[in-house]
Amino acid sequence: MYEQIASNKFRTVIIMVLFTLMVLLLGYLFGRTTNFGPWGFFLAIIIASGSVFTSYFFSDKIVLSMNNAREADPKEYPHVVNSVEGLSIAAGLPVPKIYIMDDPAPNAFATGRDPKHSVVCVTTGLLEKLNRQEVEGVLAHEMSHIKNYDILIQSISVVLVAVIALLSDWMLRRVRWSRMGGKGNGEGGAAGALFLVVAILLALLVPLIAQLMRFALSRKREFLADASGALLTRYPEGLASALEKITGDTHALKTANKATAHMFIVNPFLDLRGTINDMFNTHPPAAERIRILRSM
Repeated sequence: MYEQIASNKFRTVIIMVLFTLMVLLLGYLFGRTTNFGPWGFFLAIIIASGSVFTSYFFSDKIVLSMNNAREADPKEYPHVVNSVEGLSIAAGLPVPKIYIMDDPAPNAFATGRDPKHSVVCVTTGLLEKLNRQEVEGVLAHEMSHIKNYDILIQSISVVLVAVIALLSDWMLRRVRWSRMGGKGNGEGGAAGALFLVVAILLALLVPLIAQLMRFALSRKREFLADASGALLTRYPEGLASALEKITGDTHALKTANKATAHMFIVNPFLDLRGTINDMFNTHPPAAERIRILRSM
């Protein structure tokens, strides 16, 4: 468990460093190919950060509303409340709010900007189809997302992807405007032409690479939450068995949408489960997660 946690934390750091270097490289190229210089780079950061600021502070309310979730009644769901309270003590966290989604598809997610403002939500399908140990494994996974500040890390990655997308779009628009007769800020000669070609290629490719890196980051955080959750319960088989049942279920989540799919313990879109879509999936293959859990 400790090896898995350390490995996934290290890989997260590597991805974030590469992310930052990619943003800086594109910012440099943007400054060299336009008249904005460094100011355009900073403007992109401000715009992207501003758009994420709202979602970061209000994501819990937005997501709960989108999924028609209701706060759990302790009298109706005492085992869920007791499990969350016990896991909170074990993790050294404040007890998060507990919400229920009336949906036959077994799934769960955690949201909130920090442990003091966090929410754990499970579907009625999860509670009906999983036994107590499996439910506790799922809850421990979601609690680990809260403890590991995965919401914050995902928000940062969204900002970086948005900055890259803005810079790339602005750079390509600037190049098209220059070719139509506007004044550019590029260098002349063969070297300048080569630099412009490289900048255009990077502007086209970097956003795709950045999105793939964001998916990779999300997958590493899922592996980390699996290992951290197993450490909380001291019973990896509970979560492994839960993942088998969740991925084997034929019910699709009624309120599934691409904006919130990454938050769930398993991708809620049934048609995205498979090896072909693994590269573009926010979740690692369930079979790999189960194999790792059972090897602990």
